[in-house]
Amino acid sequence: MSHNIMQYTTPEQVGIKSENIQKYIEVLEKNNLATHNIIMARGNEIFFEKYWEPFHQDFLHRMYSVSKSFVSLAIGFLEQDGLINLDDKISKYFPEEAAIQPDENIRNQTIRHMLMMSTAKTPKYWFSARTDDRVRFYFENDEKESRPSGTIYYYDSAGSFIMGSLVERITGKLFMEYLREKLFCKIGVSDEAYCLKCPGGHSWGDSAVICRPMDLLLVARFVLNGGKWNGEQILSEEYIKKATSKQIDNNYQGMNDYDTQGYGYQFWMTYQNSFFFNGMGSQLAVCVPGKDLILVCNGDNQGKEKVTSVIFDSFYELIVNQAEDAPLPENKAAQDALKEYTKDLKLLVAKGEKHMECEKKVNGVTYTMNENPMGISKVCLTFEGDKGCFSYANEQGDKEIRFGLGYNEFGLFPQEGYSSEVGSQYAPGNYYKCAASAAWIEENKLRIVVQIIDRYFGNMSITLGFQGDRVGVFMQKNAEDFLEEYKGYAQGKGSF
Repeated sequence: MSHNIMQYTTPEQVGIKSENIQKYIEVLEKNNLATHNIIMARGNEIFFEKYWEPFHQDFLHRMYSVSKSFVSLAIGFLEQDGLINLDDKISKYFPEEAAIQPDENIRNQTIRHMLMMSTAKTPKYWFSARTDDRVRFYFENDEKESRPSGTIYYYDSAGSFIMGSLVERITGKLFMEYLREKLFCKIGVSDEAYCLKCPGGHSWGDSAVICRPMDLLLVARFVLNGGKWNGEQILSEEYIKKATSKQIDNNYQGMNDYDTQGYGYQFWMTYQNSFFFNGMGSQLAVCVPGKDLILVCNGDNQGKEKVTSVIFDSFYELIVNQAEDAPLPENKAAQDALKEYTKDLKLLVAKGEKHMECEKKVNGVTYTMNENPMGISKVCLTFEGDKGCFSYANEQGDKEIRFGLGYNEFGLFPQEGYSSEVGSQYAPGNYYKCAASAAWIEENKLRIVVQIIDRYFGNMSITLGFQGDRVGVFMQKNAEDFLEEYKGYAQGKGSF
């Protein structure tokens, strides 16, 4: 039985300057990222690890599409065990489901082509379909357009889900259980790591692995080791090599960006022959073989598309390109400064002024709303010191969101029934945990920022602009398959 071989050390010991790490964290903060944690390691040594409050080392974090890379490893073990051939057609393993699909391109699609994201058809959106079996739904796809699989790169999340279901069909085990037996127990991944489900009882393998950030570091270290751990070759080096090198071009616009360097088997290529695990909202494990460096990052930056470039570009500029091959002299002053700078890091809050004159005028005023896409009939803001409350009524009844002015108030988001164990399924009595903060962004304008921090991540903003006895409201959300009731414009009139 192998075990977790990672140790802690100082940045200087592994050739990294502490002040460069501080500069890196400053870049993330300056760009208003919603960062949850950062871990950096070189070889088997962790030289930086930080959690933004309320996140912590034992928090089980939703990894979104990082899950796809886990599925790839499970497929690698199936192949190693002689249970599949990567050039097998997927229809071989799903004969009944494939029989309903008239398009021969889908029926001829191979496992290898699915690993490379070069499937035959654009999948239909399963969330809105509210299907009772997501595997069957994939094969029912009646889109007319298709292409021979293996010819064109197309990011097909549903295809990754099908490969996770393939693991379960062949082994008779949950795909995370199979990985636990094959890999996790040997490298020290926590027993609590698991995956949410999709309709039909299948693991949500393309998006819903939930584990500790440290678990992701261990898996990334194993992959960067070429499938070895503690001297033992656990997974075929050849499979890992192919999985983490360019198998297909994914750069239609000829850009030189972090995510246009090619695609492997459910792994993305990036600068300097590096590869990464990539999940929505900034779930990342960046592996740089040339420098033996790993960056693990978790957050929720959904809706802020440019920020992943910031995370990557500044990591390469400040850490990767400046890493020395030999230890540097210890720099206690810089180490202390880094510790001091990062000791009170907290989850992102709304930016702006804590108080404005307008606050007194609108405090406690109820605004009756005109018909609007959110179905909100009335709104009211109340303030008490640095605390506030946004009360409103929608189709579910009276609701309130309590927020801090310049800090986060933690509670439950008031909308009931968003999915829980099973994606896309209504879950009566379920409420997501959230953080809410607000700030005045202009003399008569308040913005409330709500961050959902649960097994599902999402964020939304509510902007209220006041004019005389009237209010204009704009709600915007970034979340997959929830917060749908919180997007659009509205106007209302106050009873003063």
